[in-house]
Amino acid sequence: MLIGYFIFRVGGYVYRFVTANLLGPAGFGILNLALPTQSILIQIASGGMPPAIAKHVSEYSAQGDEEMVKQVVHTSLKIVIVLGLFFSLLIFLLADPLAYGYFHKPEAALPLKLVALITPFSVVVGVFRGAFQGVFQMGNIVITKAFEQVFMISSAIILIWVGFQVAGAVIGTAIGFLFSALAGYYLYRRGLGKRLKDVKLSFTLKQELSLAKVLIIFALPVLITGLAETALFDAIGNFIVGRYLASDQLGFYGAATPVARLPLIISMSVATAVLPATAEAIGLKNRQVLKGYVNQSYRYVSLVVLPMCVGTFIFATPIMKLLYVNSAYMNGAVALQILSIGMLFFTIYTVSSSIAQGLGKPYLPMVILIAGVILDVALSMYLVPIYGITGAAIATTITALFIMSTIVWKTLQVADVKLEYKDLGRIVLAAGIMGVVLLLIPQSFLISTATLSSLSNSVAFFSKYLAFMLVMVLAAIIYAVALILVGGLKNSDINALRKLSNKTGPLKGKVEKIISFMEKFAH
Repeated sequence: MLIGYFIFRVGGYVYRFVTANLLGPAGFGILNLALPTQSILIQIASGGMPPAIAKHVSEYSAQGDEEMVKQVVHTSLKIVIVLGLFFSLLIFLLADPLAYGYFHKPEAALPLKLVALITPFSVVVGVFRGAFQGVFQMGNIVITKAFEQVFMISSAIILIWVGFQVAGAVIGTAIGFLFSALAGYYLYRRGLGKRLKDVKLSFTLKQELSLAKVLIIFALPVLITGLAETALFDAIGNFIVGRYLASDQLGFYGAATPVARLPLIISMSVATAVLPATAEAIGLKNRQVLKGYVNQSYRYVSLVVLPMCVGTFIFATPIMKLLYVNSAYMNGAVALQILSIGMLFFTIYTVSSSIAQGLGKPYLPMVILIAGVILDVALSMYLVPIYGITGAAIATTITALFIMSTIVWKTLQVADVKLEYKDLGRIVLAAGIMGVVLLLIPQSFLISTATLSSLSNSVAFFSKYLAFMLVMVLAAIIYAVALILVGGLKNSDINALRKLSNKTGPLKGKVEKIISFMEKFAH
């Protein structure tokens, strides 16, 4: 699942960076109206079914009730196909009113209509992935994600090159989901479907409607939470910027947001592990273990994400120049700086949300997210007309601070755990020291280095990347030294690194020497 998540994230970044460079700010701005619409539509159409399918397939499979396993899959398919077709038709009909009436951008009409092509395939993929997860066939989920990303990116690039522009990027996404659905169907028929081939279904219509009700009730909080997260960190900013500002401004904002979200890869990794770990500690009624899991989760996320956010804040302009060929995208640098702070808050929220779910409080993050959506809409409607994309970034960051503070407070209250503030303070201090040193590096040097890039000169083309890599290495060294100097390195960190070193293969010996050296400074 973690590998699949990384594939999805990396593929998403490649897709956005490539399309931004091919379409230019104005075209990319229009695409950033279609992408959030697509995400919201897919979530509504799937109805939050994949987790519900995984839960019930796993449960009935463990009980050996093969008929119920097959019935869950079949009933779920019927639900999402009906929902998918309905909402595809709905967005097709709403495309013109949205493009002309709300966004005041006629060029957005066709891309919004083409979003309707994506939903039928995406919801079917969701059913297969839910079934695979239910029987622990995680490799199949990874394969479907790989098919989705490869065909989506390659199709979008080809269609943009041949002249389809924004419409081509959206059609490319639809092609990606089509091939993902085909791959999912093949894997299902070869695996779980083959196992269930001879199972006869005896459900009446009444019984199937009853099962559908159970699935939908389970899926509802998942759907609401997913919609709220998409709205907060993808849709609201883009939709309100799209209403009040020109397309190129929307393109600048859309170029900054994926860069700001990079730390979420780290927080999702921790969140993936902390949910079952927290649930296990609660099941064992071991408060000491629970306290350790909670504090270490916050600590490890802060340890890695905080310096990333500090570096992004300081080098926002060179980063935008590095990633986007068109220098106009540097207009999104200030928004990136503000969003980098907001994403730090959101990464901590993500971990807190998983802890809350592990504690048996799944509705807690949902309620807080709904409140966050209301706050973000209100702030964005007020700030965007005044401050432009900077206002959208400020609204998102304030909202992220609100949801982080609220859920951390409530989660610690439910878990009856107190944070180890001294440890977190040392991490903040070390990141601050790193930031002060990095401020001494002249921005003009990094931007001019990035400008050297030329496809006709391979040395110049890689010079900008080399300069940034050197800065990243320098930042890591400064941060590690600062962490040691302020007493932020713990014996538990050394133990964790030793466990990781066992998986480094031939590099284990060298890694062990570094760990042994660091151990001298741990406490």
